[in-house]
Amino acid sequence: MVPRRCITDPELRLYQYTAIDEFTRLRFLAAYPEQSTDSSADFLKKLFKWYARRGIRVECVQTDNGFEFTNRFSNGKRDLPTLFESTAAQLGIRHKRIRPYTPRRNGKVARSHREDQKHFYSCHCFYSLNDFAKQLAVHNQRSNNFPMRPLRWLSPCDFAVQYV
Repeated sequence: MVPRRCITDPELRLYQYTAIDEFTRLRFLAAYPEQSTDSSADFLKKLFKWYARRGIRVECVQTDNGFEFTNRFSNGKRDLPTLFESTAAQLGIRHKRIRPYTPRRNGKVARSHREDQKHFYSCHCFYSLNDFAKQLAVHNQRSNNFPMRPLRWLSPCDFAVQYV
């Protein structure tokens, strides 16, 4: 969830979805007005296309056990796949769920959110979903072009061009 202090309208809720490729560290960010299985499925479709345009095939996606991804902990719907799970299956993507109470498994995304907090949310305000989406896209492009030590001081974009 986007920090409340960054949103000018007190009624507005904004959510950032994040995907990070393990090999290239390319991040895909998207803005949504809600955190639901519908927005999660939409995000999955968009990230599949976004990575495909860069020559990267999404084979597996790892998520926590939130209701926007799975019915695993739902009493009545436990055996029914969510829209997110159905979309993953249609796209041929394996859905790997993080074991409960193991937050270290979500490390790359958690670290990425801390960096977003320092370099993006600490100095931006958003007036609408559209405004947030535009600013988030600029931030995503900037972060994907920033050199990283694990990539031998190449940016994720440069690394992807060289090795994909």
